[in-house]
Amino acid sequence: MEKICNFASYNLLSLFSPPLGQEYWHCDMKRGFIKARKRDLQVKALLEQDSIPQAIGLLAQQGVYEFHHDPLMLYRKDAVEKISDILNLSQVSDIVQKRVIKVLEKYQEYPILFDKKIIQLNRGDEGFPKPILINYDNYKFNLYAAIDCIFQESDGRIHILDFKTGQSDFDRRQAYIYLLAAQYLYPNHQAIASFYNLETGVLSQVITATPNQLKAMLKQLIKLSKKHQSQLKYYWKNKQNFNKIFSPNPGLPCRYCPFNSICEFSTIEVSA
Repeated sequence: MEKICNFASYNLLSLFSPPLGQEYWHCDMKRGFIKARKRDLQVKALLEQDSIPQAIGLLAQQGVYEFHHDPLMLYRKDAVEKISDILNLSQVSDIVQKRVIKVLEKYQEYPILFDKKIIQLNRGDEGFPKPILINYDNYKFNLYAAIDCIFQESDGRIHILDFKTGQSDFDRRQAYIYLLAAQYLYPNHQAIASFYNLETGVLSQVITATPNQLKAMLKQLIKLSKKHQSQLKYYWKNKQNFNKIFSPNPGLPCRYCPFNSICEFSTIEVSA
């Protein structure tokens, strides 16, 4: 079987180009740490540590999964307590525990997937999704689409639902990538997508895409995939040029960067 190294995903897109309005916080060096230096011991150790937002997002999604893994869980008076035990919430920080418990309470009160014909519901810790091999204009690449939930509407349409936490705005580009993936996963079905914030209870509008919009997204992903692979190859031969290949953006973005303790451009002083 031919090994395909070229790839694209929403994660790669967001590392290249932040959502609208978040440009100030973008630092391309973060992509360099994550994608080019991920095997460095210090970088690997930092990547294995979940930030507070990451921990909340993962545990919240796992909680939704547990509500539907047992069909009777939604009806149990002690469901939040039971799922908290399953998720070992007593072992996480106080802030993470409190916010996840609120998510569980809100979800049991307003279970958005109740009575839905669920096709796929992920816990969020399954690892990389199975890649979708795309061959377009003589360029082959793997598309990775980490989809949280897929259910089928009564009219037969495939509905892709992505869970969010925190205060981040929904990024329409992510929905387009999911809809592009749906073309290959469910070629005989019309697909729609939406976002749901498990903390705020905000549901996005239903998002659709025309063939031209999906083609434009496909071309953008191919462009990014080619550029990313080119930069990786150049870095592996010229590791001394790391900061020239992946440009830093020192300043306030350093405050929330997981690599500020090892980045020579960080403006944040890290205590020993």
